[in-house]
Amino acid sequence: MNAALSASHWLQFPLFAGAALACWALAIALQLIPATRNRAPLQSALAALGACALLAFAGALWHALERPPMRTLGETRLWYAIFTPLIGACAHAAFRQRWLLAYSLGMGALFVVINLLRPETHNKALMPALQSIWFVPHVLVYIFAYAIFAASSAVAVRGLWLAYRTPARDTGVALASRLVYLGFGFLTLGLLFGALWAKEAWGHYWTWDPKETWALLTWLGYLAYMHIRYRHPEAVRPALWVLALSFVLLLICWFGVNYLPSAAQSVHTYTR
Repeated sequence: MNAALSASHWLQFPLFAGAALACWALAIALQLIPATRNRAPLQSALAALGACALLAFAGALWHALERPPMRTLGETRLWYAIFTPLIGACAHAAFRQRWLLAYSLGMGALFVVINLLRPETHNKALMPALQSIWFVPHVLVYIFAYAIFAASSAVAVRGLWLAYRTPARDTGVALASRLVYLGFGFLTLGLLFGALWAKEAWGHYWTWDPKETWALLTWLGYLAYMHIRYRHPEAVRPALWVLALSFVLLLICWFGVNYLPSAAQSVHTYTR
Protein backbone atom coordinates (compact mmCIF):
# COMPACT_ATOMS: atom_id res chain seq x y z
CA MET A 1 0.00 0.00 0.00
CA ASN A 2 2.83 2.39 0.81
CA ALA A 3 4.50 1.67 -2.52
CA ALA A 4 1.18 2.18 -4.33
CA LEU A 5 0.66 5.50 -2.54
CA SER A 6 4.08 6.81 -3.48
CA ALA A 7 3.79 5.52 -7.05
CA SER A 8 0.46 7.28 -7.59
CA HIS A 9 1.87 10.46 -6.11
CA TRP A 10 4.91 10.30 -8.40
CA LEU A 11 2.53 10.23 -11.38
CA GLN A 12 1.88 13.90 -10.64
CA PHE A 13 5.53 14.78 -11.26
CA PRO A 14 5.09 15.43 -15.02
CA LEU A 15 2.63 18.23 -14.18
CA PHE A 16 5.09 20.03 -11.92
CA ALA A 17 7.99 19.24 -14.25
CA GLY A 18 6.05 20.64 -17.20
CA ALA A 19 5.35 23.87 -15.32
CA ALA A 20 9.04 24.23 -14.40
CA LEU A 21 10.25 23.49 -17.93
CA ALA A 22 7.78 25.98 -19.38
CA CYS A 23 9.00 28.74 -17.06
CA TRP A 24 12.63 28.01 -17.86
CA ALA A 25 12.00 27.83 -21.60
CA LEU A 26 10.30 31.21 -21.49
CA ALA A 27 13.21 32.67 -19.51
CA ILE A 28 15.68 31.45 -22.14
CA ALA A 29 13.41 32.61 -25.00
CA LEU A 30 13.53 36.14 -23.61
CA GLN A 31 17.29 36.11 -24.25
CA LEU A 32 16.72 35.40 -27.94
CA ILE A 33 14.35 38.32 -28.47
CA PRO A 34 15.97 41.71 -29.13
CA ALA A 35 15.61 43.55 -25.85
CA THR A 36 14.43 47.13 -25.58
CA ARG A 37 14.64 47.12 -21.79
CA ASN A 38 16.29 45.20 -18.99
CA ARG A 39 14.70 41.76 -18.76
CA ALA A 40 17.01 40.34 -16.10
CA PRO A 41 14.43 40.66 -13.26
CA LEU A 42 11.76 38.88 -15.32
CA GLN A 43 14.14 36.12 -16.36
CA SER A 44 15.31 35.60 -12.79
CA ALA A 45 11.70 35.53 -11.61
CA LEU A 46 10.78 32.88 -14.21
CA ALA A 47 13.78 30.78 -13.21
CA ALA A 48 12.79 31.00 -9.55
CA LEU A 49 9.14 30.26 -10.36
CA GLY A 50 10.10 27.05 -12.15
CA ALA A 51 12.25 26.01 -9.20
CA CYS A 52 9.35 26.75 -6.83
CA ALA A 53 7.12 24.43 -8.86
CA LEU A 54 9.57 21.59 -8.25
CA LEU A 55 9.94 22.63 -4.62
CA ALA A 56 6.17 22.36 -4.20
CA PHE A 57 6.29 18.84 -5.59
CA ALA A 58 9.19 17.93 -3.30
CA GLY A 59 7.18 19.17 -0.32
CA ALA A 60 4.12 17.19 -1.40
CA LEU A 61 6.24 14.08 -1.96
CA TRP A 62 7.80 14.55 1.48
CA HIS A 63 4.32 14.65 3.00
CA ALA A 64 3.14 11.59 1.06
CA LEU A 65 6.20 9.49 1.87
CA GLU A 66 6.36 10.70 5.49
CA ARG A 67 10.14 10.91 5.10
CA PRO A 68 12.61 13.30 3.45
CA PRO A 69 12.76 12.59 -0.32
CA MET A 70 16.55 12.46 -0.31
CA ARG A 71 17.30 8.75 -0.20
CA THR A 72 17.64 7.76 -3.87
CA LEU A 73 19.61 9.29 -6.73
CA GLY A 74 16.36 10.34 -8.37
CA GLU A 75 15.34 12.22 -5.25
CA THR A 76 18.71 13.99 -5.01
CA ARG A 77 18.44 14.86 -8.72
CA LEU A 78 15.15 16.54 -7.90
CA TRP A 79 16.80 18.81 -5.31
CA TYR A 80 19.66 19.53 -7.71
CA ALA A 81 17.12 20.61 -10.32
CA ILE A 82 15.64 22.97 -7.73
CA PHE A 83 18.88 24.57 -6.56
CA THR A 84 20.70 24.98 -9.89
CA PRO A 85 18.20 27.37 -11.53
CA LEU A 86 17.95 29.39 -8.31
CA ILE A 87 21.71 29.88 -8.30
CA GLY A 88 21.64 30.84 -11.97
CA ALA A 89 18.87 33.34 -11.28
CA CYS A 90 20.81 34.92 -8.42
CA ALA A 91 24.00 35.10 -10.51
CA HIS A 92 22.09 36.69 -13.38
CA ALA A 93 20.44 39.23 -11.11
CA ALA A 94 23.70 40.12 -9.37
CA PHE A 95 26.25 39.93 -12.20
CA ARG A 96 24.13 40.06 -15.40
CA GLN A 97 25.59 36.79 -16.65
CA ARG A 98 22.97 35.76 -19.21
CA TRP A 99 24.94 32.76 -20.43
CA LEU A 100 25.25 31.45 -16.85
CA LEU A 101 21.50 31.69 -16.39
CA ALA A 102 20.94 29.72 -19.60
CA TYR A 103 23.47 27.10 -18.49
CA SER A 104 21.86 26.75 -15.05
CA LEU A 105 18.39 26.41 -16.52
CA GLY A 106 19.68 23.86 -19.01
CA MET A 107 21.27 21.81 -16.23
CA GLY A 108 18.08 21.96 -14.19
CA ALA A 109 16.02 20.91 -17.20
CA LEU A 110 18.41 18.04 -17.93
CA PHE A 111 17.97 16.58 -14.45
CA VAL A 112 14.20 17.01 -14.67
CA VAL A 113 14.12 15.15 -17.98
CA ILE A 114 16.30 12.35 -16.56
CA ASN A 115 13.79 11.92 -13.73
CA LEU A 116 10.95 11.88 -16.25
CA LEU A 117 12.65 9.21 -18.34
CA ARG A 118 13.88 7.17 -15.37
CA PRO A 119 11.15 7.15 -12.72
CA GLU A 120 12.03 5.38 -9.51
CA THR A 121 10.11 3.33 -6.99
CA HIS A 122 9.50 5.49 -3.94
CA ASN A 123 8.36 4.05 -0.63
CA LYS A 124 8.21 5.10 2.99
CA ALA A 125 11.01 2.77 4.09
CA LEU A 126 13.98 4.53 5.64
CA MET A 127 16.86 2.44 6.95
CA PRO A 128 17.90 3.10 10.58
CA ALA A 129 21.13 4.84 9.54
CA LEU A 130 19.09 7.50 7.75
CA GLN A 131 16.78 8.15 10.69
CA SER A 132 19.00 10.89 12.05
CA ILE A 133 18.58 14.62 12.57
CA TRP A 134 21.76 15.09 10.49
CA PHE A 135 20.37 13.38 7.40
CA VAL A 136 18.38 16.32 6.00
CA PRO A 137 20.94 19.12 6.60
CA HIS A 138 23.79 16.93 5.34
CA VAL A 139 22.06 16.16 2.04
CA LEU A 140 20.66 19.65 1.46
CA VAL A 141 23.91 21.54 2.02
CA TYR A 142 25.80 19.06 -0.11
CA ILE A 143 23.38 19.29 -3.04
CA PHE A 144 23.35 23.08 -2.73
CA ALA A 145 27.17 23.10 -2.80
CA TYR A 146 27.12 20.80 -5.84
CA ALA A 147 24.80 23.20 -7.64
CA ILE A 148 27.08 26.15 -6.88
CA PHE A 149 30.13 24.22 -8.06
CA ALA A 150 28.33 23.31 -11.29
CA ALA A 151 28.02 27.04 -11.99
CA SER A 152 31.67 27.66 -11.06
CA SER A 153 32.82 24.83 -13.34
CA ALA A 154 30.92 26.38 -16.24
CA VAL A 155 32.67 29.68 -15.54
CA ALA A 156 36.01 27.83 -15.44
CA VAL A 157 35.48 26.07 -18.78
CA ARG A 158 34.35 29.31 -20.42
CA GLY A 159 37.28 31.13 -18.83
CA LEU A 160 39.77 28.59 -20.20
CA TRP A 161 38.28 28.91 -23.66
CA LEU A 162 38.60 32.68 -23.50
CA ALA A 163 42.12 32.50 -22.02
CA TYR A 164 43.45 30.36 -24.88
CA ARG A 165 41.46 32.12 -27.60
CA THR A 166 41.81 35.77 -26.60
CA PRO A 167 44.24 36.04 -23.64
CA ALA A 168 43.53 39.76 -23.17
CA ARG A 169 39.86 39.19 -22.35
CA ASP A 170 38.37 38.81 -18.88
CA THR A 171 38.20 35.09 -18.08
CA GLY A 172 35.61 35.49 -15.33
CA VAL A 173 37.93 34.11 -12.65
CA ALA A 174 36.64 36.69 -10.15
CA LEU A 175 33.09 35.35 -10.55
CA ALA A 176 34.37 31.77 -10.34
CA SER A 177 36.14 32.57 -7.07
CA ARG A 178 33.02 34.10 -5.53
CA LEU A 179 31.05 30.99 -6.39
CA VAL A 180 33.78 28.68 -5.06
CA TYR A 181 34.08 30.55 -1.76
CA LEU A 182 30.33 30.23 -1.22
CA GLY A 183 30.17 26.60 -2.33
CA PHE A 184 33.20 25.64 -0.26
CA GLY A 185 31.49 26.90 2.87
CA PHE A 186 28.48 24.68 2.25
CA LEU A 187 30.70 21.75 1.26
CA THR A 188 32.58 22.07 4.53
CA LEU A 189 29.31 22.13 6.46
CA GLY A 190 28.30 19.00 4.59
CA LEU A 191 31.47 17.23 5.69
CA LEU A 192 30.94 18.27 9.30
CA PHE A 193 27.28 17.22 9.29
CA GLY A 194 28.30 13.92 7.68
CA ALA A 195 30.88 13.26 10.40
CA LEU A 196 28.31 13.91 13.13
CA TRP A 197 25.83 11.69 11.31
CA ALA A 198 28.43 8.89 10.98
CA LYS A 199 29.22 9.08 14.68
CA GLU A 200 25.55 8.70 15.54
CA ALA A 201 24.85 5.95 12.97
CA TRP A 202 28.04 3.87 12.99
CA GLY A 203 29.97 5.01 16.06
CA HIS A 204 32.85 6.71 14.22
CA TYR A 205 33.28 10.20 12.79
CA TRP A 206 35.40 8.93 9.90
CA THR A 207 36.02 5.42 8.56
CA TRP A 208 37.70 6.06 5.16
CA ASP A 209 34.64 4.72 3.41
CA PRO A 210 34.94 5.14 -0.41
CA LYS A 211 32.26 7.82 -0.37
CA GLU A 212 33.98 9.66 2.46
CA THR A 213 37.36 9.42 0.73
CA TRP A 214 36.07 10.92 -2.52
CA ALA A 215 34.22 13.61 -0.57
CA LEU A 216 37.54 14.55 1.05
CA LEU A 217 39.30 14.56 -2.33
CA THR A 218 36.61 16.89 -3.68
CA TRP A 219 37.03 19.21 -0.70
CA LEU A 220 40.81 19.23 -1.18
CA GLY A 221 40.40 20.01 -4.88
CA TYR A 222 38.47 23.20 -4.22
CA LEU A 223 40.83 24.06 -1.37
CA ALA A 224 43.71 23.80 -3.86
CA TYR A 225 41.93 26.24 -6.18
CA MET A 226 41.52 28.77 -3.38
CA HIS A 227 45.15 28.32 -2.37
CA ILE A 228 46.34 29.00 -5.92
CA ARG A 229 44.16 32.09 -6.19
CA TYR A 230 45.47 33.41 -2.88
CA ARG A 231 49.16 32.62 -3.31
CA HIS A 232 49.44 33.10 -7.08
CA PRO A 233 46.67 35.47 -8.24
CA GLU A 234 48.40 35.93 -11.59
CA ALA A 235 48.20 32.18 -12.37
CA VAL A 236 44.73 32.29 -13.91
CA ARG A 237 44.94 29.31 -16.27
CA PRO A 238 46.29 26.82 -13.70
CA ALA A 239 43.60 27.91 -11.24
CA LEU A 240 40.85 27.44 -13.81
CA TRP A 241 42.19 24.00 -14.73
CA VAL A 242 42.16 22.97 -11.07
CA LEU A 243 38.60 24.29 -10.74
CA ALA A 244 37.40 22.37 -13.79
CA LEU A 245 39.08 19.13 -12.64
CA SER A 246 37.66 19.55 -9.13
CA PHE A 247 34.18 19.27 -10.60
CA VAL A 248 35.20 15.93 -12.13
CA LEU A 249 36.10 14.76 -8.62
CA LEU A 250 32.71 15.97 -7.45
CA LEU A 251 30.91 13.95 -10.12
CA ILE A 252 32.88 10.83 -9.18
CA CYS A 253 31.96 11.39 -5.53
CA TRP A 254 28.28 11.83 -6.34
CA PHE A 255 27.73 9.24 -9.10
CA GLY A 256 30.92 7.45 -10.07
CA VAL A 257 31.88 5.99 -6.70
CA ASN A 258 28.86 3.66 -6.88
CA TYR A 259 30.46 1.92 -9.87
CA LEU A 260 33.88 1.43 -8.30
CA PRO A 261 34.78 -2.05 -6.99
CA SER A 262 35.40 -0.61 -3.52
CA ALA A 263 31.77 0.52 -3.36
CA ALA A 264 30.74 -3.04 -2.55
CA GLN A 265 32.04 -2.50 0.98
CA SER A 266 30.58 1.00 1.32
CA VAL A 267 28.01 1.74 3.98
CA HIS A 268 26.46 4.31 1.62
CA THR A 269 24.63 1.67 -0.42
CA TYR A 270 21.34 3.54 0.10
CA THR A 271 22.43 5.94 -2.67
CA ARG A 272 22.17 3.24 -5.31
